[in-house]
Amino acid sequence: MGAPKTLAEVLAALPEEERIILTLAYLRGMSAVEIATLLGVPPKSVEAVIASGKARLTAELGI
Repeated sequence: MGAPKTLAEVLAALPEEERIILTLAYLRGMSAVEIATLLGVPPKSVEAVIASGKARLTAELGI
């Protein structure tokens, strides 16, 4: 078993769109609507990426 991954390592391994959305949501504190407006995508799509990304981060970090 290798060393635990850091948040930066896990984020870096994500697809670019997912990484951007999660960064805007969690590190910049933007809402799904704000992110959707900025990126020109539907808010429901942003919400789905946030939900799946959060699950992925939780699993990868073991928390």
